[in-house]
Amino acid sequence: MRQADLAKAAGISASYLNLIEHNRRRIGGRVLNDLARALGLDPTQLSEGAETALIQDLRGAAATRPAADAEINRTEEFAGRFPGWAGLVTDQAAQIARLEARVKSLTDRMAHDPQLSTSLHEVISAVTSIRSTSSILVGGEVLDRDWQERFHRNIYNDSQRLADSSRALVGYLEAPADGGAMALSPVEEVEAYFDRHGHHIADLEGPAHSDAVVEELVVAAALTGPAAEVLLRGRLGVYRDDAQAMPLGAFEAAAIERRHDPALLAEMFGVGPAAILRRLSSLPERPAHPAFGFASCDGAGAVTRLKTIEGFGLPRAVAACPVWPLFQALSRPGQPIRAIVALPGEGGRRFLCHAIAGPLGPLRFDGLSPVEAVMLVQAAPAGETAALDAGGGCRICPRPACPARREPSLLA
Repeated sequence: MRQADLAKAAGISASYLNLIEHNRRRIGGRVLNDLARALGLDPTQLSEGAETALIQDLRGAAATRPAADAEINRTEEFAGRFPGWAGLVTDQAAQIARLEARVKSLTDRMAHDPQLSTSLHEVISAVTSIRSTSSILVGGEVLDRDWQERFHRNIYNDSQRLADSSRALVGYLEAPADGGAMALSPVEEVEAYFDRHGHHIADLEGPAHSDAVVEELVVAAALTGPAAEVLLRGRLGVYRDDAQAMPLGAFEAAAIERRHDPALLAEMFGVGPAAILRRLSSLPERPAHPAFGFASCDGAGAVTRLKTIEGFGLPRAVAACPVWPLFQALSRPGQPIRAIVALPGEGGRRFLCHAIAGPLGPLRFDGLSPVEAVMLVQAAPAGETAALDAGGGCRICPRPACPARREPSLLA
């Protein structure tokens, strides 16, 4: 049964059902009964795993704040005795994570966004023009009527320009009334779509799917413009092709058996390393799989795709640290890279990274062959000491001496 068909039978939206499946919404009452009826099950068969998910969410919340020294060994007792309070704790932990991500995005945007810089420049320019013109009118100099009318017209036109620029600036910065996120660029909007689905698109798993299924998902996503739809259509098409080349059941079993080693999996399935890295990053969240982050960039080093995990993320609006294997791969196309990356600071996180760069599409002698680099990221295994010293970006990286530094750090 397809997700959309089940949602229709239960009288809810497919997006809401997707949130339920990924443990992002709790269910009970009528919704639980309607889903059970549509599946021909007893409601208890759907609800009996709810406490397990709650316990996992509590442990995840505790892991983000190790200094709180939460009693991990009593998590089951807390969830069993006080399920309402436990649910409140996990909801607040999720909200804190969303707010932290939003603050990070706002900070990055305020510091580096060219659209914001342009809007501020327009506002300052209009204010300066009005001030200059008005100072002439009140300066005591006798002006004839024609010049006075000209200056008045200039002040009026500049005031209109200031009002328009101010409205655009406020609209750009102001969050929607419902408390949702800021208006996103097409790339950010597509990333938000995959974040909502956990980067695992269940509707494209299983038997071969046509372009019509991809189009249904694009329409159901209800994106804000055609640019985002084009990007999402391309991403979903790549996901579908990867899913057909590496069916989920067989790929999961092989990944677990081979300890998620990209080289061994590429040899087994007969596909390129980039496809293996993409497929590993889209595995559903299960205890048998490590948490995978993922990033891709074009030949100019601009980040085109990003899946973050705890401690890992790359800036979009400003140049990222060039030490990451993602960018090193651009200078060595076709050469797989495996490296441990260490972040700055005491107890900085360490990540195992696999990266490779290659052309998008067939090579041509008489035209441009765009290049893309991809990188899979996971927590580094214990025992490996050799590491690359990387960071987020030069402006916020505290390393005192780095050969790749392009500008002084604000934290120096």
